Amino acid sequence: MTLVETALASFALLLTPGPTNTLLALAGASGGARALRLIPLAVLAYLLVVLPLAVIGESLLAALPGLRLLLGLIAAAWVMLLALRLWRLPEAGTETRAVTPANIFITTCLNPKTFVLGLVLLPDTTAGLSLAAAALALAVTATSTLWVALGAALPSRHAHLPPVLRRGAALWLAVLSLGLAAGGLRG
Repeated sequence: MTLVETALASFALLLTPGPTNTLLALAGASGGARALRLIPLAVLAYLLVVLPLAVIGESLLAALPGLRLLLGLIAAAWVMLLALRLWRLPEAGTETRAVTPANIFITTCLNPKTFVLGLVLLPDTTAGLSLAAAALALAVTATSTLWVALGAALPSRHAHLPPVLRRGAALWLAVLSLGLAAGGLRG
């Protein structure tokens, strides 16, 4: 793929709802523009996982066939833990405890999109890895900004995020977790 095709494919993949995007939208809903400070962590996490995968991922997975299953189950467990934490928050206004910089970073590192990006999209580009990494960083920044803005645009009658939105995000994370676990066990 050309650099433009790689960038567009990365952007489209990153735009889809997933665990990181859910947390970014929730951060935007509860913190507004302050949530933009989380975006560099998402960019860093994607690059820290995707670049090594692009270079040695296929050979590593071939040498350790159970690694894909293990990583998928770890990701599923982490996302379910986030869902449970979010569901159990006692009151409105406590969402910031669920959307911490550490949670954004770890969730992004375990995001299944990193595997698609690192094993499929970046290795297939005809551009150099550094150009593809720059395009990926730009795509992550753009999509993360959109998700934060989407969250910030959610209507709220309260000074804090309504519990129904927090619980809805928790349910979505639980569904994603179950999907990750099922996918990991199938393949």
